[in-house]
Amino acid sequence: MNFSLGQRWISDTESDLGLGTVVALEGRQVSILFPASGENRVYAQSEAPVTRVKFNPGDTIRSADEWELEVSEVTQSDGLYTYVGKRLDNDEPVELKETFLDHFIKFNKPQDRLFAGQVDRFDRYTLRYNTWQHRYQRAQSPLKGLIGQRASLIEHQLHIAREVGQRFAPRVLLSDEVGLGKTIEAGMILHQQLLTGRAARVLIVVPENLQHQWLVEMLRRFNLQFAIFDEERCAEAYADSPNVFETEQLVLTSLEFLTKKKRWFEQATLADWDLMVVDEAHHLSWSVDNPSTEYQRIEELSRDIAGLILLTATPDQLGHQSHFARLKLLDPDRFYDYDAFVAQESHYQDIADAANSVLQEQALSTEQQQVLTNLLGSEAQALLAGIARGDEQAKASMLEQLLDRHGTGRILFRNSRSGISGYPERILHTYPMAMPSQYQTAMNVMGSLGSSGPAELNAMRALFPEKMFQEFEGQDSSWTQFDPRVQWLIDTLNANKPQKMLVICAKAETALSLEQALREREGIKAALFHEGMSIIERDRAAAFFADIEDSAQVLICSEIGSEGRNFQFAHHLVLFDLPLNPDLLEQRIGRLDRIGQSEDIKIHVPYFQHTAQDTLLQWYHHGLNAFEHTASTGHILNQEFGDELIELLADGSYQDEPLQALVQRVHARYLALKAQMESGRDRLLELHSSGQGQSEHLVQDINALDHSFELPSYMINVFDIWGVNQEDKGENSIILKPTEHMLGATFPCLKEEGISVTFDRDTALAQEDLHFISWDHPMVEGAMEMICDDDFGTASVALFKNKKLPAGTFFVELVYIAEAMAPKSLQLGRYLPPTPIRLLLDKGGNDLSANVAFDTFNQQLNAVGRQTASKLVNALQSAIHPLIEQGNEQAQVHMEQLREQAKQSMHQALDTELTRLQKLKEINPNIRDEELSYYRDNKQQMDDYIDKAKVKLDAIRLIVVSH
Repeated sequence: MNFSLGQRWISDTESDLGLGTVVALEGRQVSILFPASGENRVYAQSEAPVTRVKFNPGDTIRSADEWELEVSEVTQSDGLYTYVGKRLDNDEPVELKETFLDHFIKFNKPQDRLFAGQVDRFDRYTLRYNTWQHRYQRAQSPLKGLIGQRASLIEHQLHIAREVGQRFAPRVLLSDEVGLGKTIEAGMILHQQLLTGRAARVLIVVPENLQHQWLVEMLRRFNLQFAIFDEERCAEAYADSPNVFETEQLVLTSLEFLTKKKRWFEQATLADWDLMVVDEAHHLSWSVDNPSTEYQRIEELSRDIAGLILLTATPDQLGHQSHFARLKLLDPDRFYDYDAFVAQESHYQDIADAANSVLQEQALSTEQQQVLTNLLGSEAQALLAGIARGDEQAKASMLEQLLDRHGTGRILFRNSRSGISGYPERILHTYPMAMPSQYQTAMNVMGSLGSSGPAELNAMRALFPEKMFQEFEGQDSSWTQFDPRVQWLIDTLNANKPQKMLVICAKAETALSLEQALREREGIKAALFHEGMSIIERDRAAAFFADIEDSAQVLICSEIGSEGRNFQFAHHLVLFDLPLNPDLLEQRIGRLDRIGQSEDIKIHVPYFQHTAQDTLLQWYHHGLNAFEHTASTGHILNQEFGDELIELLADGSYQDEPLQALVQRVHARYLALKAQMESGRDRLLELHSSGQGQSEHLVQDINALDHSFELPSYMINVFDIWGVNQEDKGENSIILKPTEHMLGATFPCLKEEGISVTFDRDTALAQEDLHFISWDHPMVEGAMEMICDDDFGTASVALFKNKKLPAGTFFVELVYIAEAMAPKSLQLGRYLPPTPIRLLLDKGGNDLSANVAFDTFNQQLNAVGRQTASKLVNALQSAIHPLIEQGNEQAQVHMEQLREQAKQSMHQALDTELTRLQKLKEINPNIRDEELSYYRDNKQQMDDYIDKAKVKLDAIRLIVVSH
């Protein structure tokens, strides 16, 4: 290197220092000052990691006095360059010595970085190109937003998520039966809406006792970080913003909070939301003359929020009027009058009955044929004739059209277990035991002291004698030493080794005592899971239970264990005690009774014979049939007969005759309700909600993506190049940790202490402490954005060792990006995503890319050191410049072709959907005018943005042939 005072150089290792000036030469050392950053560096002249800056004719440069010059000639004197040209502000001829160049000049363009000697490593250039390819493929993927959830691939859930998630401002009621995954469906819709830009600000409103569960579900399953807003949070946020609800994008709050705190509710109504989710919507009671406060709060919020998703497993729980009122929240213009709704609903039943006959291949009555003719018009006769001949295609076409035209079909989704296959059997095992004398004594003492308290409190004492015993003996009582259920549990675990068992009891204290007894008396490995533990501690406990080797055989949970966690890899459930609420019982069983459960579920219930526990067992088993079947009517029966049950339980003794009489009445009512529900099943609605098998390909496509090595290979390459440390944790998981040698100070989603990740869905489902990495994960999205939005890998040089070509032959590879800058909500990426255009030019400007694939060519290339690369670039610089100009012209031709293709596919998609909705609106008023306007406006806006799309040079690589 030849240094002279006043020369301008840039640092190869610290490019952010700006443009440096040689200020001193002392012996073998050179001192370079970087005025832009105020830093000074002293290097050995022979090994200085710096590159000389030289601009060329045609470049535009900036002086330290902030005027710009277009270079026409470059001269050299005394080791310094002088740039000759015209000032751009006044066309005055001028000369500018390199010493007086702007200190803040940055080389952002790929060609500038290449000519300035800022050459990237070979693997970084390759990673950049591959990243653009992945971004392009993911932007157009129909699976975007559907693959990232930590959940099993369930067909009806994927169908609803796709159907609703792709809508503009969806307004729907999700009312699947318990255990069919309404929360997952809502989360998948949210995930899709947020990832695709259809929504940015979301408000979730849930009952207060479900806030934590929703917070964990959204974070663990979908990587969505909601903030819980309560009195404390609002008071704290008010110091930062006049409207506290504007301080977060994703907000979770309780219905009770919005109902009781008018001040904060008013702020919530003034905030700008794109989408609102309301869980347990059956709590919103309504009548014509007396709507509840809860209903009025949600109604006022929903007026100004474009999207609304209501969730309830029991749409008619508060009566038919309240069901109508929830539909009214979704579309007040459509559902404006209850009497009109009832009249129209009878017509819906006629359609559903006709559809049921088609489904069951029964002969259609004259009335049913007339219903179908009135609904489908001229097409009906041909379809009916085909169905009469047994034509399956005519049957499928008939059902498809009925699904689209069915009354509440577009806004109401309801799946029932009877319509969904894949559930296991529930098998009940009961274990009667004698009440220990210690418990009997405690109960007698309690009785002698008087039990004039509330009946429910007395009932709870009778159901949980160990708690009553602790009231006398203290928290250190020895109840586990004499309670026969403890020894029974030890024997049952030993008899079923190594099978996993989930044990659920009502109280955390009970769980703690059981774990201690199992450990001390038999050395059984047990994991604990209760509300006194942090989320991380619960994750570790669940992972310890889920592991195959050296893990816990049993997980002992308090009632919180029945919330939000799925353990379908276990097949034994022990109910150490029974909850008083049938919904809680169903939640407990639902931890194992889920789609994906591979075996029948064995439910084990130890109980004290002829006690309140016996009474509650008979109530659930013989009255509600709640152990072996889903208790879909449990809440209704509990409301009607619950007070009588409490009186029997509070007595503390087993009253056979009153109990049997109650059980018989309850069971008779259960059968009547079940028959009523079965006869009222709308199979057409269920068929529409389940997807009629049309989403089977979604499961197959996501499965194929899950089992592809493309993502793991790509991300491991990213980790390696970026400097993220990787350690094997298990067969399908790794630990990622930051290092001091990373290319940047941070890496997306990577914590200082590191995180554990897996690319395998089944592993992620079993071990919730692992992050499930998919193409939708924010780590992947963030890494791709980090690579593409920086100058990482934009300029490179490689050697091509090929004796068939003359040494010194060169090629210039140019990667352009065609993109349209448009609001994310338009989702223009479906038709014109950022598209990489690759050109491989020889010295004559001929594009060889069509015949020379990137990967094939890349494997034949070799990396080259930076010093050699700079020399090659300098030697060929004059020849490279015209090739870049030719590349720009060819890229523009590609850009025009992409514009036409994008418009054509966009028009076809939007026109098809618009035509369908317009026809549908003629017979189904559920189609809102806003939806039609949305498609028309989108079409015009996207036309404009596509016309404004531009192409830019993103990366350049010089390839030189050597022997």
